[in-house]
Amino acid sequence: MSLRLTPYPAYKDSGLPWFGKVPAHWDVRRQRNVADMLVSNVDKHTVEGELPVRLCNYVDVYKNDRITERVAFMRASASPADVERFRLTPGDVVITKDSESWNDIGVPALVEYSAPDLVCGYHLAILRPRRNVIHGPYLFRAILSQGVASQYHVSANGVTRYGLSQDAMKSVIVPLPPLDEQCAIARYLNHADRRMNRLVRAKRRLIELLNEQKQAIIHRAVTRGLDPNVRLKPSGTDWLGDVPEHWSVTQLYRVTDPRRPVMYGIVLPGPSVDEGVYIVKGGNCESGRLRPEYLSRTTFDIEARYARSRLRANDIVYAIRGSIGAAELVPPELVGANVTQDAARIAPGEGICPRWLLYCVRSRAFFLKLDSGAVGATIRGINIRDLKRADLAVPPIGEQERIVAHIDAETLSITDAIDRARREVDLLREYRTRLIADVVTGKLDVRGVALSPLDDDGATDEIDAPDGGDAEEMLEAEEDGDGEAEA
Repeated sequence: MSLRLTPYPAYKDSGLPWFGKVPAHWDVRRQRNVADMLVSNVDKHTVEGELPVRLCNYVDVYKNDRITERVAFMRASASPADVERFRLTPGDVVITKDSESWNDIGVPALVEYSAPDLVCGYHLAILRPRRNVIHGPYLFRAILSQGVASQYHVSANGVTRYGLSQDAMKSVIVPLPPLDEQCAIARYLNHADRRMNRLVRAKRRLIELLNEQKQAIIHRAVTRGLDPNVRLKPSGTDWLGDVPEHWSVTQLYRVTDPRRPVMYGIVLPGPSVDEGVYIVKGGNCESGRLRPEYLSRTTFDIEARYARSRLRANDIVYAIRGSIGAAELVPPELVGANVTQDAARIAPGEGICPRWLLYCVRSRAFFLKLDSGAVGATIRGINIRDLKRADLAVPPIGEQERIVAHIDAETLSITDAIDRARREVDLLREYRTRLIADVVTGKLDVRGVALSPLDDDGATDEIDAPDGGDAEEMLEAEEDGDGEAEA
């Protein structure tokens, strides 16, 4: 299905550079004039004598576009007055008002579920749309658009933690079309979201299947080698099973440089600076993400206290918090960078091929062994001691190099397919962001667009996942110069 959108017939200057021109019959208003705001002070504690409640907290909002009964709310307590004041109602928009990162300020979630004991938690603010002024689902979409989101970001104050004042939140400006158009915009974007989510789910499933195939190749090679007739012996550890008889079984720290032990780095790197030392966080250990343009920097003074964890070429960085198990080799351009407490440095020792060791620690079975001991609720992490003492089966150096060449050759086409699928997902996300911005600011007119029954009855009409070009075509449709876009 293809829906061709066109601009509105007439525009006027909004008077705001981040919105530019808006449809002639639209208005722009500050949030104080379209919604009532409540800043919650209900924390995660349970106090005797207070009412038991379910708490919608920061993570619930940050990780979910919508607050529904499927969210696993935390149990806490609150006073009767706070329960009454901060109880959530359908149509509310909840936003993050405090965070460790400025670009995590103002993240919205639309409330679609209410209950007598469901209240908004600390570090959040409720925006309650005023009746007959603004539609809650439209306000949610408006806050997602770059022109509104950037106002939250630039208003955030702080150094190691950022926050918004009530006046700053009330002063944020949103575009305001007539109420019926707000409803049409929200409905159209919901419809587009469902289509794109189905495409993203299909691509993610493809990536999972390809990764499983890749992991099977890696696991076989790093635990059994390349000779199918080799004599085996018990390794003594469950994830390795039987290994070639001439291999040694030892712990990770014994195959690393003894002068540069397995360790994490900077505990409090502070806010990123323009001139300083690159730092590697857990999320940077993903393949393709260990590049200067993706990294934050800390000051030379802070980094100097952690000189022992500095990186050299062909060191391995391994995520020990958050995305546990992601690992990558340090490229030459990041020599002298450092790791944070979310990542460990693994320095291959003498007689160890760095890429062979990388494949070992990337092994799915190696990850599962460590993950079984991970701790933490919202952000999981593994103990650095467990990483150091993880078992490996080590072949002679010549065999390590042959194993690397085999894995590289066998997984090349799989890796290319994974990269293409990830690019598709990135393009769909980019398209979604641009579509929201264009529709919410009136660059594209959705009035009168006839949608499929997908949004009317929850049906999921079959739409094939793109196989290489559809996401690019979605983006190109907006850039064809005639002001039209396809969705």
